[in-house]
Amino acid sequence: MTRGFRRFFAVWTVAFFVALAYVGWVFLSRSRENHEIEERAAARSRAQDARTVESLGGNNFDILSFYASPGAIRRGQSTDLCYAVSNAVSVALEPQSNPVWPSYSRCVTVSPRKTTTYTFTAKDSQGNVKTSTLTVEVR
Repeated sequence: MTRGFRRFFAVWTVAFFVALAYVGWVFLSRSRENHEIEERAAARSRAQDARTVESLGGNNFDILSFYASPGAIRRGQSTDLCYAVSNAVSVALEPQSNPVWPSYSRCVTVSPRKTTTYTFTAKDSQGNVKTSTLTVEVR
């Protein structure tokens, strides 16, 4: 009986360590796969972030857009003046009483009484200035 028990215990011990090694190998291989998947996802995310920054003007100081929607109105109606700037520290819209600030996408509502030309001015941290103008026609 002791001999049979020893043999059973030896076989059971070997089977246990084989199963333990298999489980360890499964965990290790899945961990490596997950790490590779996370690295690929991080690389795609960095590439997407770089494309997003570039589409927002990158490191360039610029007025990306300045437009009126609609560009022609009837007396008493209003229109939206929309602008987008990159890397500006201050902006100004004249003539305009509503406050404006640097933004990638912002609109201000205006109600001119007559055809009016608006000037949008942006300034960067080095003191460079860019301007853009548009005319809203009042019929």
